[in-house]
Amino acid sequence: MTEINSELKHIEELRQLLQQASYAYYVLDAPIMEDAIYDQLYRELYELETNYPELLTPDSPTQRVGEKPATHFTSVRHHIPLYSLENAFNLEELQRWDKRWRRQAPNIPNIIDGVEYVAELKIDGSALALTYENGVLVRGVTRGDGVVGEDITQNVRTIRSIPLKLHFAGSKSFNRVEVRGEAFLPLEVFKQINAEREKSGESLFANPRNAASGTLRQLDSRIVAQRRLDFFAYTLHISGMDDASIANTQWEALELLATMGFPVNPNHKLCGSMAEVAAYYQYWDTERLTLPYMTDGVVVKLNPFKLQEHLGFTQKFPRWAIALKYPAEEAPTRVENISVNVGRTGALTPLAEMRPVELAGTTVSRATLHNSDRIVQLDIRIGDTVIVRKAGEIIPEVVRVLPELRPGDAQPFIMPTHCPVCGQPVVRESGEAVTRCVNASCPAILKGEIEHWVSRDALDIKGLGEKLVYQLVDRGLVGSVADLYDLTESDVCALARMGKKSAEKLIKAIAQSKNQPWSRVLYGLGIRHVGNVNAQLLTQKYSTVEKLATAKQSEIAGIYGIGAEIAQSVYQWFRIDPNQLLITRLQSAGLQLATREETKTVTQVNSQLAGKILVITGTLPTLTRDEAKELIQTAGGKITNSVSKKTDYLLVGEDAGSKLAKAEALGIPQLTESQLLEILQT
Repeated sequence: MTEINSELKHIEELRQLLQQASYAYYVLDAPIMEDAIYDQLYRELYELETNYPELLTPDSPTQRVGEKPATHFTSVRHHIPLYSLENAFNLEELQRWDKRWRRQAPNIPNIIDGVEYVAELKIDGSALALTYENGVLVRGVTRGDGVVGEDITQNVRTIRSIPLKLHFAGSKSFNRVEVRGEAFLPLEVFKQINAEREKSGESLFANPRNAASGTLRQLDSRIVAQRRLDFFAYTLHISGMDDASIANTQWEALELLATMGFPVNPNHKLCGSMAEVAAYYQYWDTERLTLPYMTDGVVVKLNPFKLQEHLGFTQKFPRWAIALKYPAEEAPTRVENISVNVGRTGALTPLAEMRPVELAGTTVSRATLHNSDRIVQLDIRIGDTVIVRKAGEIIPEVVRVLPELRPGDAQPFIMPTHCPVCGQPVVRESGEAVTRCVNASCPAILKGEIEHWVSRDALDIKGLGEKLVYQLVDRGLVGSVADLYDLTESDVCALARMGKKSAEKLIKAIAQSKNQPWSRVLYGLGIRHVGNVNAQLLTQKYSTVEKLATAKQSEIAGIYGIGAEIAQSVYQWFRIDPNQLLITRLQSAGLQLATREETKTVTQVNSQLAGKILVITGTLPTLTRDEAKELIQTAGGKITNSVSKKTDYLLVGEDAGSKLAKAEALGIPQLTESQLLEILQT
């Protein structure tokens, strides 16, 4: 016992010293010891904990290295909802927010008059909610939908700027401390990761935000540890004692977060007026480009917690805070060519092929021009200098042309009159902006149709990716989705990079897709405007393909959730001769073009569910979604995808999302799987 007590004391000393060194290095950027000494002390602690495993604790510095890969993430409900922020896109909108909260605020003497604001840089990363009990980190959760997130504690422990144990001396007396903040990738680290991925032939991350989000959801925390994520804390909630005795304002909370050992962005500012907030925003509009991380705006918060409490929240946002966003990053570049892409529906989309330019952390060389109307509106020509930006910071688009820089040999672009892939005439229907190829045999359309057919929400044929689809079409092995079911192993073996085992697996996957339900087959047909949810609604009403094919357009339009546009599209599709032939071939191949036998007719309707509208959210304990839907439909119930006032019940699983919050707000009854099964048995 004396030996263990002695080692325990030494272990605690080593942990404290290593924690201080990590805090100084990762948070303060002011190292207090050389790397070699840190490594030596770390090794000594690791060996002691190995020899005395009963003395190992989760807040030890050795627990940051990452554990064995997880099989999945558990969904958990946030103790305090992690709300998103309302956005303002200019100073005028910020002023309107300021006037609005003042109208909504109660008359609180000495608070509203002369109220202060805290302005903080909005870090472009991934939000985290951290929970500490008795001063020790016990849980790290993603934002999710703000109500339910994913437990990624194993990954959070690898972020070295997040303390495993709070530094503040009084932290142990707190029952619970909840900290919200942003995990992000420094720009230099992001560039290094992409350089390494390029060398190894892996696809590159689009931007630091996506890289951070993807990293946090890695099942192998050792990979997370290698990515070197960083963190800034910005929100503090304390339970177990009077918050007011600790912090009365957001400014004081930021100071306390730093005292507890969290990195807090040093560029926050206490502002006494909207004019000061505006000056802060304008200053960082240009200065943010010098920062070692990405920021896309400024978060403005009312400083007094008492005022925040009185103002409260809307269904989506806190009334006492707003995100003032900077305009999407724009950059000039030159249009070197304009090409045309042909999609699955035959839509021709013009694309500007540009001189590569850095934009929002990524290299952009192509941007959509949408359609011929947009080209005319822009008056864009090959050779023009254009301003390009990322719409929603994701999709590159051309904003405007700089005609003053137009060269004399700039070439106007005219939308082709024939499909650039198959050469057949294209059409533009009255009232539509889109030009389409209407040749059903067009290789571009065919490739898109097959990619859609094999996708996860349709027939879900694993192993049949884009490159393989292109080979099958280009070699003439597949002329429609029905031809997939005539393929042999020898056909597949003849393709590039396909051996015997790969061919066997693919043929098996194609055969297994014959068991997919009628709703998936209908979705896979790629009928315009028919998504997977609409396909489910249609197959609930029409249990066989024959019934749907012979249905009147007005009857289809009368289905709850199906409108006139979808009904017209479905009705017309089944009246095209090649489509009728396709259905015949799919039936001959053995695909499911009718619901399962028990759902073809509802002979025993459950009185509690008959005619009721249900929505499913989350992962059910034993039933798949398809199984649950079939049981509900058998009992006479209907399934829709979105919660509304017409919804009668919400079937709730473990991974419940925003639908649950909406149902609660509307007072819609909830059912668990066990309750559903109990109802079905009555």
